[in-house]
This record gives sequence, C-alpha cells and structure tokens, in this order.
Amino acid sequence: MPHILLTGFEPFNNETTNPAWEVVKLFEGKKILQTHTVHIAQLPCEFGAANTMLADLLTRIPAEIVVCVGQAGGRVDISVERVAINIDDARIPDNAGAQPIDQSIIEDGPAAYFSTLPIKAIVKNLRDNGIPASVSQTAGTYVCNHVFYGLMHYANTHPHILRAGFVHIPYLPEQAAAHPGAASMALEQMENALRCLLETSISQAKDIKLGAGATH
Repeated sequence: MPHILLTGFEPFNNETTNPAWEVVKLFEGKKILQTHTVHIAQLPCEFGAANTMLADLLTRIPAEIVVCVGQAGGRVDISVERVAINIDDARIPDNAGAQPIDQSIIEDGPAAYFSTLPIKAIVKNLRDNGIPASVSQTAGTYVCNHVFYGLMHYANTHPHILRAGFVHIPYLPEQAAAHPGAASMALEQMENALRCLLETSISQAKDIKLGAGATH
C-alpha cells in the first residue's frame, strides 16, 4: 500500500500549542481513500535540525506523497503554498535560539522550487467543501519555508516522491483569543481540510487552471 508522510511543528514563539501538530497527529495510521497509509512526525522549529530530521524520515518511510504543515498566525484560511525560496531570514529566533539572516538553505541550490501538489485543484475542492482556502505565493523566510525548500530539494533527486508540498493553517480559536483580531479555524475544519487536500493529491493526476494569483 502506498505511503503518505505528514509533518507538523512543535509550538514556537511563546505559543503553548501548534495547530499544525494538533491536526497532523489526528491522521496517525489512517488510510486515505482506502489506498494510502499515513505516517506522521513532529518536526522541531529549528533551522537545520528540522531538515535533518525530515531527510531521515524520508529515508525510512517510502512515501509517495509528502505534505508539511505549519502555523501561520494571522492568515485567514488554508494557504496552499506555491513556491519555496532558497533563503533563511528570521525575524525571530527559532526554538534553539538561532536567527539566520540572509543565509542560503542549500549552498548553490536553485533560487526556488515549486510545489508538486495539485495546488489549484486542492483550493477548488476545499472551497467547494465550504472551507476557506487560497494559493499562497510565499511561505515566508522562517522555518516553514526552510522545511518546504528542504523537502522539495530532496524530492527533486528522489523520484519515488510523486507529490510534495507545504500548507499553512491559521491559529486555533484558543490561540486567537490571546491575539485579538486574529483569524482562527476550528480543529475539526482543519482536519477536514487536510483530508480533502490528501484525497485531491491522490486522485488529481493533473492540476487545473484556476485564477488564484495575487496583485500584491
């Protein structure tokens, strides 16, 4: 049976929870469309260490589909990332105290990698199921983008990985309560969104044409 690897992050930036891990851990051992078995892992919110752990997981788990999930406090919907860029530029320190500024993730690596998930089909299916979603043109320059780039760099030389990418999710309601005015999404809706994303990644052989760009 084909395998899927899902990852989330530990809490960071003084939060006591991370919705990425809270939703990912709901999928341990589950089957998607009765055809793909899910494996999960929590990554440290640390430059370098997160990619080292991810690479180790990818050598041990023969995943055809890999999706990394991260928290993006302040975003209003499920943000399916389009592109990872080869730069670390940390506004705040990571959980190990590191704060790289203007450093390449992979020396002599390409400037960017595109997701190989069917990102627009995912967004359409999420919206059709009543879940707010959009294509995001930036995964930032913190540990999320670091992992996204590391994943795509690995997938680029390991053709057994058919689909790989990154998705950002909003705060949970209990987190947003401490950030007045911030958007949030219930854990159950995040779970439904991630299941829909995985089902689409399995069943959609080719992405669709959908206007999902940005003007700023």
